[in-house]
Amino acid sequence: MIRVLVADDQRLVREGLTALLELVDDLQLVALAADGNEALALVAEHRPDVVLMDLRMPEVDGIEATRRIRRQHPDVEVVVLTTHADDESVLAALRAGARGYLTKDAGVAEIARAVAAAHAGQALLDPPVQARLLASLADDRPPGPLTGRETDVLSLIAEGLSNIEISQRLVVSEATVKTHVNRIFAKIGARDRAQAVRWAYQHGVARP
Repeated sequence: MIRVLVADDQRLVREGLTALLELVDDLQLVALAADGNEALALVAEHRPDVVLMDLRMPEVDGIEATRRIRRQHPDVEVVVLTTHADDESVLAALRAGARGYLTKDAGVAEIARAVAAAHAGQALLDPPVQARLLASLADDRPPGPLTGRETDVLSLIAEGLSNIEISQRLVVSEATVKTHVNRIFAKIGARDRAQAVRWAYQHGVARP
């Protein structure tokens, strides 16, 4: 059971998300916050696994709330759920530590997938958001000398697969996959899967 906190200043959105989350057996809503300050307090009180975070909120906005949550509670992941999909908002949220980024037209299945991915330490972005983000970023770092198998693994990471799912797809052990992942991160200079996914799209290993 993944424990979820919702932070949104619109009551209708909070009520709608409450109804949606009740449809997912593996998710448990533990608290609702109406602004960033309240989100910070409720995260400290309830210690959810994942926060669904709006960006535009009074007092403390979603970007700053995400930054503080990730700094003060690094075990709590954040998935942005917002109406704003401009490049500046996406970049600011990811730099603040958000693990996923969805727009509010996402369905319950997409939200559930993003929450589960964040809980597993994986990144998940709306495809349109991902395409806009990657198109806006220019990375001059030359491609790392990835082997064929490392390229395969990176491509599957970009698809959102976990290590165990990659091991099943490639018919290798999970330990082997972890070794490949560590080598990939070292070669391309990525700190986490989100950065690896970005690199994969920028260098043609994966495509939208």
